[in-house]
Amino acid sequence: MRRISSPWLLVILALLLPVIALYSMTVGTVSISIADAWNALSHSLFGGSTTDVEAITRQTQVILFDIRLPRILLAIFVGAVLASTGAVMQGLFRNPLADPSLIGVSGGASVGASLVIVLAGGVIESGLLMGLSLVAAGAFVGGFVATILVYRLATSGIGTSVTTMLLAGIAIGALAGALNSLLSYFADNDMLRQISLWHMGNLTAANWSKVLIMALVSLLLLVRFPGDSGALNALLLGESEARHLGIDVQRVKRRLIVLTALGVGVSVALAGVVGFVGLIIPHVVRLLIGPDHRWLIPCSALAGAILLVVADSLARVVVLPAELPTGILTALLGAPFFIVLLLQQRREV
Repeated sequence: MRRISSPWLLVILALLLPVIALYSMTVGTVSISIADAWNALSHSLFGGSTTDVEAITRQTQVILFDIRLPRILLAIFVGAVLASTGAVMQGLFRNPLADPSLIGVSGGASVGASLVIVLAGGVIESGLLMGLSLVAAGAFVGGFVATILVYRLATSGIGTSVTTMLLAGIAIGALAGALNSLLSYFADNDMLRQISLWHMGNLTAANWSKVLIMALVSLLLLVRFPGDSGALNALLLGESEARHLGIDVQRVKRRLIVLTALGVGVSVALAGVVGFVGLIIPHVVRLLIGPDHRWLIPCSALAGAILLVVADSLARVVVLPAELPTGILTALLGAPFFIVLLLQQRREV
């Protein structure tokens, strides 16, 4: 694949994201023109004349600002976090096919959510804190517990082995799958449907509280990750070489794993399990601009945000008047594209 300039790709993605987000505001069961969406949004952000806004019905404004805009912003932040953490994990594991779920956070979050659904039953929506349901809280706790377990299994007196961490993540993932199956076996029909829908990944429950939480987490990660770009570039040469270059490898590993667990844990808690974003986006961006993490991380974040907004927009209209879970669309879009990339790389070898 022909490489392009890193700054140019960053600029293109930064310009493309707001355009796609604006178009996404017009997509859904109720069709809204781009002009109405732009007038309402610009008036909300910049003020000015109310003539154009007064022509927009109250129903349309509710759809735009209470339903679609929070959903789009949540998709942007979740996509950015999943793709940037995927880029970091691929650099840390020195494997372009790695993704954030390798440290066990997705599997642990699935078990946590399923456990709350089965044990709490009908009260799962009654315990709300800052817009988070008990299911989201359970998913977050489960993801962090799984990550800590994987990290402890991979850490010894001489440091943390990424190979052992990979194997431990696979083992914890298998255990999480078995526990999910066990919980599904004891769940009734309603619980089983809730578990299935949650595992598919969905943005329909987006609200401004969730957007705020996700925005704070994504801001933290996208501020901290670039500071470790040099360390990740050095790790591509190997851990011994990175140590010779003055990198505190153990501290970098610990920090990146904690930040990844935080980002993916919150993402899974708020949006369910959305697959392929953390795997395919960093891989494609790396093919376009190379492995330099100074550009790879921000470009991956923007591309991940774009992909999830596009997938969520399609999920609203593919089976009208119903909606598909967003995670299904990311898998349907990502898997074939990824297979084509692998076949192309095999022909080039």
